Amino acid sequence: MRKNKKERQLLLQETIANTPFITDEELAEKFQVSIQTIRLDRLELSIPELRERIKHVAEKKLDDEVKALPIEEVIGEIIDLQLDESAISILEIKKEHVFSRNQIARGHHLFAQANSLAVAMINDELALTEKANIHFTRQVKENERVIAKAKKVKSDSEQKRTTVEVNSFVGSELVFSGEFEMYRSNQTQR
Repeated sequence: MRKNKKERQLLLQETIANTPFITDEELAEKFQVSIQTIRLDRLELSIPELRERIKHVAEKKLDDEVKALPIEEVIGEIIDLQLDESAISILEIKKEHVFSRNQIARGHHLFAQANSLAVAMINDELALTEKANIHFTRQVKENERVIAKAKKVKSDSEQKRTTVEVNSFVGSELVFSGEFEMYRSNQTQR
């Protein structure tokens, strides 16, 4: 039996709170209304669309995990993080990232994405870049998406150092690679 608008909206809020990754299509089927009705209900209730809900949950989770720097200081959007093992971030190259005369990305943005990802990956309150060996392998243009993949190469608990390799791609093409030697304050490394 169909619910009235007020009841449906209460149940909608409860359903989304319990299952934030539920789609509008699934909600429409559950409440036996159109997808447009669900969208209007979400709008009235100030409930963001699925993509925004997923992003919010991921940011909240990462906020709890990233220790070495505040999540908002990471350049790019972290989409995967395994502390002291690996991490992935995405950076959309926009107008503010490029030179105005040729629309080529400024190198410091690619470096910052890779370096901040290496820092974020370290499971420590203090992680600093001691040394970096980097290579730019091709120019990146405005409107391209750079995917940076970081992984731990080695750890030296005596020296309190972790080496992180970061490779950045546009599509499947390597555009940047770097090896970052990270100093960490603690000695508990895997």
